[in-house]
Amino acid sequence: MCGIVGYIGPRSAAAICLAGLKRLEYRGYDSAGIAAISDGQLDVRKVAGKLASLEEALQAEPVAGAPGIGHTRWATHGKPSVTNSHPHLSTNGRIAVVHNGIIENYGELREQLIAEGFKFLSQTDTEVMPHLVEKYYEGDLREAVRRAVLDLQGAFAFGVICADSPDELVAVRRFSPLVVGLGEGENFIASDMGAIRPETDRVYVIDDDELASITRDGVELTDLALKPIEREVFVIPWPADAAEKGGHRHFMHKEIHEQADAMHACLAGRLSSPDQPIVLEGLQMTDQEIKGLRKVVFTACGTAFHAGLVGRFVMENLARVPAEVDLAAELRTRDPVVLDNTLAVVISQSGETADTLVALRDLKAKGARVVSVLNVVDSSIARESDGVVYIQAGPEIGVASTKAYTLQVLTIELIALHFAEVRQTAEHATLRALKEALLAVPGQAQTLLDREDDVKAVAEVYYQMSNSLFLGRGVNLPSAMEGALKLKEISYIHAEGYSAGEMKHGPIALVQPDLFTVAIAVAGEVYEKMIGNIQEIKARSGPVIGVANDGDNVIGDECDHMIWVPPSPELVSPITIAIPLQLLAYHMADLRGEHIDQPRNLAKTVTVE
Repeated sequence: MCGIVGYIGPRSAAAICLAGLKRLEYRGYDSAGIAAISDGQLDVRKVAGKLASLEEALQAEPVAGAPGIGHTRWATHGKPSVTNSHPHLSTNGRIAVVHNGIIENYGELREQLIAEGFKFLSQTDTEVMPHLVEKYYEGDLREAVRRAVLDLQGAFAFGVICADSPDELVAVRRFSPLVVGLGEGENFIASDMGAIRPETDRVYVIDDDELASITRDGVELTDLALKPIEREVFVIPWPADAAEKGGHRHFMHKEIHEQADAMHACLAGRLSSPDQPIVLEGLQMTDQEIKGLRKVVFTACGTAFHAGLVGRFVMENLARVPAEVDLAAELRTRDPVVLDNTLAVVISQSGETADTLVALRDLKAKGARVVSVLNVVDSSIARESDGVVYIQAGPEIGVASTKAYTLQVLTIELIALHFAEVRQTAEHATLRALKEALLAVPGQAQTLLDREDDVKAVAEVYYQMSNSLFLGRGVNLPSAMEGALKLKEISYIHAEGYSAGEMKHGPIALVQPDLFTVAIAVAGEVYEKMIGNIQEIKARSGPVIGVANDGDNVIGDECDHMIWVPPSPELVSPITIAIPLQLLAYHMADLRGEHIDQPRNLAKTVTVE
């Protein structure tokens, strides 16, 4: 959602915050602002629109001094505007606040504060916070923030500065991510480690209902009762330039091209040979616990949900454990039955996805053991899980997830294979072949990346069309759904992912010459049925892009254009199939001139329900 950066130290807070906000622009982009303390006063610049407008405003009228706080907004309460942008100020103009999250009881608090004489200028929920801090401020900023937070319900991360306490920056969180970066004679806050990684690799990861009182020389962590908290310093494991574009025009393109190396990293230490067992230390499950499983529940949102759909298929097929998958936002409404020895596999790139975190807590409260499949180390979901298997994708900045998806699927397949080994539910030859295939995946990914121009050529044929279908069956139905999601979210071409077996139950009515279909027809159990579905579409004059294995001498005659992928076992194929579909979406969006890294109305990490 929204992005937060704060700084206290000898340098210009505005410059530090602006640089950090540029690295967080994927989190919010409809307005932005910075506030800093200069000569005993708050100096504020706010704009509607993208961060470039704030940079222009700061060039025209620089903001000096420190401490300072900055924010990029993804609107929840109140339309995008200068008035609704952050930082928000107290009635007396002495306190500034930036906020990520939602204050659920803001309406009640707003009415109460108005009755007490506080002046509201915006439509946002955030504005209650600076007024509450002003109400409680009696010379101790941390105490005023603490008392204000006790009045709040909802999810939030705050950065707060006060012109009357110019040597302090206060931060606090509940259910929204926040880190404190540690420097020499200077310190930082941010909603994402990537925002401050070029400045420091040492951070405190703040937990729920924890306060950080930050000066130039140190950080004091307490709970909301002001009880001191001892926290180990977390060292960010990736280099400072990992979140830069590295010569690519877009982060999404860079991250697509990082997949082969990321797959090597994901496999390292876990699968070294088809003749050796898979090792997953982060799983934190004994063989006896794995053998005793009665049910596996996958839950996630968006792209991660599609990885969960693959997980359900491979878990049942290989480990022979009944498996189901739920959209995290829907799980609570279904009130799922959790049997004894139920495993919940929670999937998230950021580890901060609000709906997924709530689903985790619900399943855990019902008695499920929770293992999460995550990218971001020491995130909220990681801390609340019984075990964590990290996907090792490195930072992913582009809003449309690419390498995180393929690494999630790869990691889940490793888990399913490991369970099958322990439970002895699959033939040795089958497991060996699948492990060989997983070891080959990084090389196949590089082969597909080397064929990018072929995919771009297909995109050039279809990018001006407005509607599409993505069809798959079995383990590649999720591939169709994910391919459609990638296309719609960055190119704005209407795209739907369907089971090809459902074509005659409605979607075939849409087929016509100006709607193209992407049909996934790799070798496997459903291949012949997919050929039949393609023929049905062609009979109705619908153009078809086929996705099939190298060396297939049949399907090319049935399709208008082809995307070729190296052959692999059907259970492994969703990993490699994803890459050309990502490239297809990327190039269609690029040809249409869209903002690929910041698609409209979307944010990278959804930290509110």
